Parts: sequence; structure tokens; C-alpha cells
Amino acid sequence: APPGRTQDGGQETSFRWQCVEQPIGKLLFRRFLEGSAEFAAAGALWAEIEAFEQCEDAEREAAAKKLRSRFFTPGGSEHCGFLSATATAPPAGEGLGVGGNMAAVME
Repeated sequence: APPGRTQDGGQETSFRWQCVEQPIGKLLFRRFLEGSAEFAAAGALWAEIEAFEQCEDAEREAAAKKLRSRFFTPGGSEHCGFLSATATAPPAGEGLGVGGNMAAVME
């Protein structure tokens, strides 16, 4: 199927397509998150995940620890309690719980 279309020819309506892969959708959704006190932590988490994915390998461990403390730990400055235990669990074989693909947390 071409980009933006499903296998049966319909329009793609998934969250990933509209709010992650499409630049305008991504911008609008992030503005929505950041503009509401209720969703501000989710917007901040999204921004930090994108920064984490861009950081050098040598910086990843420290960045992962900071992310876990801020967003995944109850009592953290911007704890995202809406995330499931699976989303915040350490990847197999890693102690910090933030693997190479943090975007999976947002799905």
C-alpha cells in the first residue's frame, strides 16, 4: 500500500501514521500535549525520548537513568503513571530499563 493508505485502499488512521510519521500531525499532537497541564508530562516524555534516541552511545546510560528517574519512577518530577509496567520495565539484559528504541514506550 502507498504511504497514507491501508492495504484495502482506505486512508491510514493509526496513531503512528498521524501523530508520529506525519510532521504536521506530530507538531499538532505535541502542542496539544504541552498545552494541557494534564498531559504536559507526556509531552515532556516524548521530547526526551526523541533526544535520547539522538544521543551518542557514551551518553545513553546517563540519559536512560535520568529518564527513568524523571518519568518512570513514582514520585519522579514528571511521573507518567499512565504508562504500563511493561512499558517502563527494564529490557531483558539491561539494568536501566531504557533500551535503544524508546519510541516503543509511546505506542
